[in-house]
Amino acid sequence: DRSIKRPVSFVQTNIIGTFNLLEAAKMILSIGGKFHVFHHISTDEVYGSLGPEGYFTEETPYRPNSPYSASKASSDHLVRAYHETYGLPTTISNCSNNYGPYQFPEKLIPLVILNGLEGKPLPVYGDGKNIRDWLYVNDHCEAIAEVMENGRRGETYNIGGHAEMENIAIVEMICDLLDELSPSGYSRRTLITFVQDRPGHDRRYAIDFSKLKRERGWSPKESFASGLRKTVLWYLENRAWSERIISGEYQNWIQENYEQR
Repeated sequence: DRSIKRPVSFVQTNIIGTFNLLEAAKMILSIGGKFHVFHHISTDEVYGSLGPEGYFTEETPYRPNSPYSASKASSDHLVRAYHETYGLPTTISNCSNNYGPYQFPEKLIPLVILNGLEGKPLPVYGDGKNIRDWLYVNDHCEAIAEVMENGRRGETYNIGGHAEMENIAIVEMICDLLDELSPSGYSRRTLITFVQDRPGHDRRYAIDFSKLKRERGWSPKESFASGLRKTVLWYLENRAWSERIISGEYQNWIQENYEQR
C-alpha cells in the first residue's frame, strides 16, 4: 500500500539503496578484501500474477504490477548484473508472504489480529479471494542462512511456505483463534468488512521451492495452522510493542536519531 501512495521511497530504497550496497561490495573486492557473499532478499511479487494453476519458478519471466514489485525487480537485475559483470559473489532469494512476530501492523495478519482485539472493522480487499503462499519468518531465516552459506553463487532460489490461502480464509482463521484465546462475547467474524480492491492487486502467488529443496534439502518446518497460532499468541503477549508502533513512537525515535547523524 505504501508503494502506491509514495513510490519514490521504494525507488530510493530498493533501487538506489541496492546499487549503493553493490558498489560498496565491489570496492571491497577491488582492493583485495575478503568477501563471502552479497545476498539479496527479493519477493515473489516480481513475477506478477498467477492463474488458478501453476507455480512461480526461478525461470518465470518478471512481470511486476506495482511500484513496489517493480523496484524489487530492478534491484534483482542489478544484483545479477554485478555478478556477471564484476564477478561479485551473489545469491538472490525470492520469497512468498512472510508472517510471524514483529511484523508491522499495516500487514494483513497483524492488522486483523490487532483490530480484532479492539473490536474494529477487519478490512478485506475486493472479494477476499486473492491467494498468497505464506512463509513463517523462522523458516525464511533458516532458508536464507542455507542459501548464503551453501547456495551456488550467481543463482536465484525461490523460498515458499507450501501454504496457499485465500485472504478471507486467513481472516476467518484469525477471528476463530482470537475468539478462542481472547474471548470477547461475540464472534470476531462479524467484524469482517469488504473494501474496495487496491490497484495492482495480483490475484494469486504460489512458489515452487523445489530447487532449494533439491540442492540443499530445505523445506519449511511450520505449517500455516501452527505458525498462525504462534503469531496470534505473540501479539497477545506483546501488546506494548504493537502500541508503540501504532502510536508512531518508533517513527519519532528514528527521526531523532537520523537528525543527530
